Amino acid sequence: MIRQAQKVRIYPTSSQKQQLAGAMGCCRWWWNFALNQSLQTYQETGKSLSRAGLNALLPNLKQEHEWLTTEVYSQSLQQTSLNLSRAFINFFERRAKFPRFKSKHGKQSVAFPQ
Repeated sequence: MIRQAQKVRIYPTSSQKQQLAGAMGCCRWWWNFALNQSLQTYQETGKSLSRAGLNALLPNLKQEHEWLTTEVYSQSLQQTSLNLSRAFINFFERRAKFPRFKSKHGKQSVAFPQ
């Protein structure tokens, strides 16, 4: 199986910058929320949340926080769940440090897996 990716540089307009900033903010919020939920679940039960477990939290959160449905694609949030689960796998296999909470002032990213 050949994996392909394209890295492109974009020059967004001001309205597109606002949309991208909103999508990045939603993904950052979901990463921090999911990481916190994983840590709390591990402290309470001794087991971590899987990617499917994290994705199962999304429908209820979308009802509570309507901006999760309007500002970002659901695939972007699911990709963030995949990235977090990979971060934990890499940590436990000693390839990386423990996953950290994301800050607004750090590197911003969002994925559109299509």
